[in-house]
Amino acid sequence: MIKPKRSYHITTNSPHRFRKHRNLIENVTPNRPEEHWVSDMTYIGTRNNPVYLALITDAYSKKIVGYDVFNSLGLNSSLKALKRAIKFKKYPDETLIHHSNRGLQYCSYAYQEKLSKHAILCSITQGSDPYTNAVAVRVNGVLKQEFIIDKFGRTLKEKTELVKDAIKKYNTLRPHYSCYYLTPEEMHNQSCIKIRTYKKSGVKKLFS
Repeated sequence: MIKPKRSYHITTNSPHRFRKHRNLIENVTPNRPEEHWVSDMTYIGTRNNPVYLALITDAYSKKIVGYDVFNSLGLNSSLKALKRAIKFKKYPDETLIHHSNRGLQYCSYAYQEKLSKHAILCSITQGSDPYTNAVAVRVNGVLKQEFIIDKFGRTLKEKTELVKDAIKKYNTLRPHYSCYYLTPEEMHNQSCIKIRTYKKSGVKKLFS
């Protein structure tokens, strides 16, 4: 009758020497695709097979625009996710803010150089409260709870294929409440709809 304790894997290394930028999206609701990107990393491996997933999600449409699956917490995979997101940008002339936690990967010189090269503004959470990066955390939860990407696949190749399939289905088949039950792909292809927001415990969230 005792519920098992959930395992917790730290994916954020915030005590580092790199600059921590201001939070540019606090209390700001996006009004179009590619106005805010939110990034996060999550653990989807097992005790004997550590695997991590880096994600970049559009805060307006909830579309996952960049991702990478890897077996360590190095910088390279975060950069791969960012490069994928930049490669497939749909609105290259619009001002874009990239938001993340204070992790070493996002604050590193290489990552910041990539953002600067493509004129993407950097925004970083100011504390450890997950609600300050709520959309990114929520998308992690959807992929784990609904698509169960952390329960199947033993090798890195199997995990990568599983994540690829889950993200394709998430983007094209899963409707979102905040998007008036449009899929992320449908929401991303327009900019007229104002997304739904609601408050809980005094915190504004853009959950789906």
